[in-house]
Amino acid sequence: MLKKGSKLYSILTGTCPKCQNESMYLDKNPLHFNKILKMHENCSHCGLRYQIEPSFFYGAMYVSYGLNVAIGIAAFIISFVFFDSNLKVAFVAIIASLILSFPFVLRWSRNIYINMFVSYDPENKLK
Repeated sequence: MLKKGSKLYSILTGTCPKCQNESMYLDKNPLHFNKILKMHENCSHCGLRYQIEPSFFYGAMYVSYGLNVAIGIAAFIISFVFFDSNLKVAFVAIIASLILSFPFVLRWSRNIYINMFVSYDPENKLK
């Protein structure tokens, strides 16, 4: 369904946004909390430096904020509107969904942020 070459492919798989041949992360599993943000310095296939500038991924905090707001609103709507719960239960649903989605949002926000600046180039190879 996801085709190599799309930004969505790179965002959801965590692959290099330029060549999409290698994972940006040392450990592909986001549930290993001690390695969740450990990244390779460069892509071994195309040579892209992931840390484009010092403190580059601080901008991913804004993306993370947007993702967390969207998840919180979705949890509220599902809990309060569809399941007809009270506000306390809806609040607990929001908190639980944010805690459970935390490791994925961390990675997705970085993936989205770097994909905002780097485009796919199938011809780019390490020289």
